[in-house]
Order: sequence, then structure tokens, then C-alpha cells
Amino acid sequence: MRAALRALSLGLWLLMAVPAGATTAPTLTFAQQAKKAEVIVRATLGTAATVTEGGAAYTVYPLTVAETLTGDAGTLPQYQGRPALYVLQGLADLPTLTAGQEVVALLYARRLDSPVVGFNQGLYPVSSGKVTGAKDAAGKDITDLGALRDAIRAAREAK
Repeated sequence: MRAALRALSLGLWLLMAVPAGATTAPTLTFAQQAKKAEVIVRATLGTAATVTEGGAAYTVYPLTVAETLTGDAGTLPQYQGRPALYVLQGLADLPTLTAGQEVVALLYARRLDSPVVGFNQGLYPVSSGKVTGAKDAAGKDITDLGALRDAIRAAREAK
């Protein structure tokens, strides 16, 4: 009995000694991201601004939407009359976002800590018409915008 109590005490002590880690989101495949997204847009990021709402500070990136691939970009949170990404300040592991950057963004329509599906996994930079970071089910890079559109459509139609 005494040995069991000692083992239990040691186990509890060890649990308390382990520092709490940051919450991480599970890695999602591109198809999973596409299925979860409420809105998918190809857009250019505007100049970031800081907005405080309800005691929370957000970095806000207004979007100039070039193409809506899924959903309604008008349902995204708005900033100065434009759809925008509201990202809670202080979050770790955020992608680097810069004004003028073109992206394909797989988004939740409501305001969350991060509106990007998969806690920032669903953001794909576009440069000179080529997408970076997207992979198909076989792990092959999807670099062509047309192929990306097809992959989104296929993922959303799959059961």
C-alpha cells in the first residue's frame, strides 16, 4: 500500500513538474483543409492595422479579393468595408504576412483566434501565378492555380 501511494505521489509530482506547452493544432491534409473551409479566396493582403475589440487586440489584414473559390467573401469579418483577416495578437507559429502579398486563403467565416483553417495551415502564398506549400493526396506539390482549384473542388465533392 505504501509503495503504491509513493508511486502515485511521484507520478503526480512529475506531472506538475512538466511545463505546460502551447496548444497545437493537428496537421491537416490539403483536402481536409478544403473541406473545413467556409470561404476560400485568392486575395492580396492590405496594410496591417491593430484593432481592439472586447479587450482583445487583433492584427487585421484587409483583403482585396481577386477570386472567390468557395463560399461568400462577404461573410468574412469586415474592416473599413472590406473582407479582412482578424488574427489575435500574441499567437505563436503564425505565418509571415506582408502587405501586397497574394495568397490563396482557406478560411472560417467567423472571427476566431486565427481565421485560417488548421490554425494557419490553410494559407498558401502565390507568386508570379504559382502557389507554394500546397500538396495533393500523394504529397506532390500543387503549384498551378488551376490545379489548386481542381484539388479544392475534388476535396469538397469527396465524401
